[in-house]
Amino acid sequence: MSLSLAHATLVDDDPLQFESLFELIANDVIDKGHSIRPYALPENLTTLLLQHITELPSENFKRAGIGRAKEHTINDFIRTDEICWINGNSSAGCAWIKWAGLLQEYLNKRLFLGLFSFESHFSHYAEGDFYKKHKDAFKGEGNRVLSVVVYLNQNWSRDDGGELVIYEQSLANSAIIEHNKITVTPSFGTIVVFLSEEFPHEVLPALRDRYAIAGWFRLNTSIANNIDPPR
Repeated sequence: MSLSLAHATLVDDDPLQFESLFELIANDVIDKGHSIRPYALPENLTTLLLQHITELPSENFKRAGIGRAKEHTINDFIRTDEICWINGNSSAGCAWIKWAGLLQEYLNKRLFLGLFSFESHFSHYAEGDFYKKHKDAFKGEGNRVLSVVVYLNQNWSRDDGGELVIYEQSLANSAIIEHNKITVTPSFGTIVVFLSEEFPHEVLPALRDRYAIAGWFRLNTSIANNIDPPR
């Protein structure tokens, strides 16, 4: 399928074409706080994104760090992946942003979340790369509401490592108790959505090149009419 045809499937701004998928995601978030939908991203879009990420020049990727703004640092003990922020400068980037915008619109109507903006990046984990246990946002300290991960890896098996592990927690007597951990194989087109403040998670070491998109729907914390930028 050509790149132009893959892109064309998303430019009509019609959320009805994805409504059944969006409804499943919304219901999962309501019931469990997270949604895991294997092979759910449209195949033509997943193929377009995979082709684009594998053709990006290596210099477009930068070492991923931890923290934001002045607190941003590189820490090889925490994470070793590399990232490339997504914008509208390519057909693949435009198609992905369009799809994410339709999901944002649906979730705002269905869940009344007040999602204001979206930021995302391509991620590349080379052999041995990992990201240790962390949260995408902390209560009262950020404006990330929902985390979204999409995997772009064809023919991925458990022997290839690189799984996402999500930890379910509860608070009892001021102590955090972990009940379950959910392990997600980063297979082609799998979509993961979860509440950013609620679920610690990690990426286990990959045993071959692992490609994904990580993104966050955010609230607006603007002050004095100055819009809070996505990053």
